[in-house]
Amino acid sequence: MRKLIYGMNLTLDGYIAAPGDDIGWSVPSDELFQFWSDQLQATDLSLYGRKLWQTMSSYWPTGDQQPNATPAEIEFARRWRDMSKVVFSSTIDKVDWNTRLVTGDAVAEITRLRAEDGGPMDIGGATLAGAAMRAGLIDEYVLATAPVLVGGGTPFFTALDNWVNLNLVETRTLPCGVILTRYETRR
Repeated sequence: MRKLIYGMNLTLDGYIAAPGDDIGWSVPSDELFQFWSDQLQATDLSLYGRKLWQTMSSYWPTGDQQPNATPAEIEFARRWRDMSKVVFSSTIDKVDWNTRLVTGDAVAEITRLRAEDGGPMDIGGATLAGAAMRAGLIDEYVLATAPVLVGGGTPFFTALDNWVNLNLVETRTLPCGVILTRYETRR
């Protein structure tokens, strides 16, 4: 069985985007960018909701060709483009870059994928991850908490039907002030 990991940058008050889908507060440092690049390298399959997919696919397919791309960005763009991805959406009809589109029941498909043999999967996007959380499918949470308060927006955690008990696996502070924490779901 695969491990399903939900991780994103978030504000200290728990939002992945400020009102208006503003992510301007999240300017990653080199250390934070390297952390997420290493996470991507260790991931076998990425699962995306439509909004996050549109954000990622608007830049990373050609991110390595940008004139100001750093070596780390070039590496990340190549990893992202080459890795297997699944996008869950009922409003788009085409995806590219080693990606498969699923228009049906996301929880059923995530359950099926999780039951397969293979390496870890990551899940991104608040709506998609929220459905997986409520279904009890997430095995690990990775929070990159930035020292900023935005007061509202898109929450990292959505409303749950039941409590989820977690075990702290790792905590570290990056020089930019971001605190990385990893938790495993207690089963």
